[in-house]
Amino acid sequence: MTTATRRPADATAGDPAREPLTLDDFAALARTELPSAVWDFIAGGAGRERTLAANEAVFDAVRLRPRALPGIEEPDTSVELLGSRWAAPVGIAPVAYHELAHPDGETATAAATGALGLPLVVSTFASRSLEEVAHAASAPLWLQLYCFRDHGTTLDLARRARDSGYQALVLTVDTPFTGRRLRDLRNGFAVPAHITPANLAGSAAAGSAAPSAHSRLAFDRRLDWSFVARLGAESGLPVLAKGVLSAADAEAAVRAGVAGVVVSNHGGRQLDGAPATLEALPEVAAAVRGRVPVLLDGGVRTGADVLAALALGARAVFLGRPALYALAAGGGPAVRRMLTLLTADFADTMTLTGHATTGTITPDTLFPPHPGQTAASRAAPHTDRSHG
Repeated sequence: MTTATRRPADATAGDPAREPLTLDDFAALARTELPSAVWDFIAGGAGRERTLAANEAVFDAVRLRPRALPGIEEPDTSVELLGSRWAAPVGIAPVAYHELAHPDGETATAAATGALGLPLVVSTFASRSLEEVAHAASAPLWLQLYCFRDHGTTLDLARRARDSGYQALVLTVDTPFTGRRLRDLRNGFAVPAHITPANLAGSAAAGSAAPSAHSRLAFDRRLDWSFVARLGAESGLPVLAKGVLSAADAEAAVRAGVAGVVVSNHGGRQLDGAPATLEALPEVAAAVRGRVPVLLDGGVRTGADVLAALALGARAVFLGRPALYALAAGGGPAVRRMLTLLTADFADTMTLTGHATTGTITPDTLFPPHPGQTAASRAAPHTDRSHG
């Protein structure tokens, strides 16, 4: 079946009681604005959605160590990554088809992130062309790429990104095909005919409106790490690997020449039963050993979550679903408000834990037990005590 969309009004306008104060508030508003099948497509995950739930649950279990009399009037939340300074260590992750949430699509998202000095990663399957998004943006843009069987299609997108002023490419490495998403299968979900992958117009890679079936035909399952060097050489842009959850893959990515590693389980939409991203982060960060930046997406909903990720080795975090929820609730202005709320919450959390800058945030900020200690215990050599 196809799924209709409607143009949402600003669901937050004129009603102080409905004014969103948290990212969960935006999700609740979005659920009232979106058709049920579109909501399921955005909110759902793979399989029984265990990994989807774990992404937030692991953050929820973290406890922070407050500091008395920190003497901080206004913390500096900024970070520098790949030659650009971000106002805060927060960006928007690549999510397909923003027009599912609002007719202005990715251009509204780009305007919102630009107004706040925060980055946007544009999806290969964006509903607006990468050039159109660049025209609307005033902050760093990265382009996410899947590798199609026709490598020429992928390389052409990379060159277009370079020519449009994008600063980096983000190669998704955990998706030889899309995961088994039961909500979409039960709903018979297909992207509405009026919403198309604008970056792939006229290409066979544009495919059908059913994302799962199309991915099995279009994506190159033989892809290996050697493609990173080719992608960088063809585009002249730094390449990050997105979808890394283990030390082995982190080491392989760094050896392949990536400019950064994104700890991601695709928002719980690929392999159900994969670890939550915050669980995997310490192992990946330890393997990378500071050679390239480590970033994270999946499950971030509060300023405390941002701080926890930085404490365990991330340089910045990205949010996916919350951007679409805010778009559905009120377009670009709601995305801007959502990010403003999150970054203000992060600044308050920095102050209350005694950090004037992001560079001082370490695992000591977290009360034990926390995922970093779990990772360390797994990595510790086993001592055989059976004869002691």
